[in-house]
Amino acid sequence: MENELEFLYVARSGQVPEGVVRRFFVGDDDQWEIAVARSEGEVHAMSNYCTHLDCLLSSGRVTEDGLLCSCHGSVFDYADGEPLSPPATKPIEIYPIKEEDGRIWVAIPPGTRPPGPRRRRAGSGR
Repeated sequence: MENELEFLYVARSGQVPEGVVRRFFVGDDDQWEIAVARSEGEVHAMSNYCTHLDCLLSSGRVTEDGLLCSCHGSVFDYADGEPLSPPATKPIEIYPIKEEDGRIWVAIPPGTRPPGPRRRRAGSGR
């Protein structure tokens, strides 16, 4: 299945050091807002929105168990996006990711839609 996916460039490997989560925009017109985290040397890509109240997961924290949402403390499993602690009860989207030659690449499966609200920088006055 991975051979059918188109991987999109996200960032240089050094932009996501161990224990850090960052927000990136990928795809046509940067339509996909994703959080990329590195835990125990592995990179993980997921939706940037918590399924509880749409908080930005890129504002969260990398833990041994998963990505911790900074708003209300839900932790999401890196492998399948399942919530490991409340208040979130729905999983987040997880995306195939690979790291090669110092670059991070993510694949968005065909037919999926960007999850969560779109928070655009343009027009926000910032």
